Amino acid sequence: MQTIHWGIIGCGDVTEVKSGPGFQKANHSSLVAVMRRNSKLAKDYALRHGVPKWYDDVEALIHDPDVDAVYIATPPAFHKAYTLLCAQAGKPVYVEKPMALNYVECQEMIQACQNAIVPLFVAYYRRALSRFLQVKHLIDTQAIGEVRFINITLFQPLAQQELNSQTLPWRVIPEVAGGGHFVDLASHMLDFLDYVFGPIRYVQGFASNQAHKYPAEDIVTGTFLFDSGIHGVGTWCFTSFDKMDMTEIVGSEGKLTYSTFDNQPIVLTTSKGSTEFSYDYPPHIQQPLIQAVIDALNGVGSCPSTGESAARTSWVMDQMLKNMD
Repeated sequence: MQTIHWGIIGCGDVTEVKSGPGFQKANHSSLVAVMRRNSKLAKDYALRHGVPKWYDDVEALIHDPDVDAVYIATPPAFHKAYTLLCAQAGKPVYVEKPMALNYVECQEMIQACQNAIVPLFVAYYRRALSRFLQVKHLIDTQAIGEVRFINITLFQPLAQQELNSQTLPWRVIPEVAGGGHFVDLASHMLDFLDYVFGPIRYVQGFASNQAHKYPAEDIVTGTFLFDSGIHGVGTWCFTSFDKMDMTEIVGSEGKLTYSTFDNQPIVLTTSKGSTEFSYDYPPHIQQPLIQAVIDALNGVGSCPSTGESAARTSWVMDQMLKNMD
């Protein structure tokens, strides 16, 4: 098998532990270059992580002959432009989630990569984690019978830096992030459900900014219907008094309850009682999906998270956000 030599565009916080080391530790993978607009920070990252090359210019990294494939780890506002540059250069792309600012941009990225015959993958890494594969296995083996409906609840308080308009994180600036925490966090929840149950056919939703602490939506409620006929509802609020992270999948013979972001056990409840399944997250949480990308590039497997699947999640979120109050 061929060793895939990676370059990273945007070596910020997400690349420190979650993803960057995964490119170094995955089989048949090597991280050979990183890029950040601040050359001092790019050099610092490279030296700390043992990466041979660093750049402060995107096109210089993309066109480096030693770079076989590119991981785009910037905020979503830059995903489309950098993906198009990679496609033009004939380099496979692994892009952070959400895939782009909106569904229209996702479609442009998919088309560019198809035209260039370049693979496009998206970092919805829960599709490759043992914890979530257990949920999928329980559904596939009908541990709860036929699935009837899904209920998602995610709420959390304002972060300290969101109380000051001068210290707002980019994740609550719509022109940079595509929305607020809903886009950042609900995307993982909705994408995993797409993986388990297939595409969502119909969506209705309402989005509001209730606390007026930042420009993006801070609450979203939505209902959705899968092609399979399964119903779903969700509430996402980011200005509440406390935290909750729960997805409940209810079937004809039981239910599954799990957290998407917390490390709480998966709970299977049937007439026979409750069973818990506990899983630790890997040290570098993206590494299993990175391995799937590498295997796909080497023609010995497939990656469960592609541009096509990720675009569906962006479409669902767009539908919930279009009625912004």
